[in-house]
Amino acid sequence: MKLRVDTQGMTFLLVKDAVPVRDFETKRAKANADGVPLFQVQLVAMGDGEAEILSVKVPGEPEGLTAGGPVTVEGLTAQAWSVEGKSGVAFYAEAVRDGARAHAAARGNGSGPGAS
Repeated sequence: MKLRVDTQGMTFLLVKDAVPVRDFETKRAKANADGVPLFQVQLVAMGDGEAEILSVKVPGEPEGLTAGGPVTVEGLTAQAWSVEGKSGVAFYAEAVRDGARAHAAARGNGSGPGAS
């Protein structure tokens, strides 16, 4: 079961550029149920005075992201997994976008003085 993660009040920074998700055995690129290639990004999630590094899988290669820069995470979910005595939590997002661009758009929809 996937659990929705409430990201309100959290800040995310991109740690490492997106890389294609590959099948462990075949080394082929993985895709979601719609056939869209999956990519993995590493993020620092900060909130409530704490920080965690998360590896997040996202459909499609995120564009316009800069390592160390802020990002917005849309539709973040967590899913527990267990394989051969190992277990953990996998994170998935509907989209990861440039946080600076989203912030500028929210302030003025990208128009006005200084907009490109």
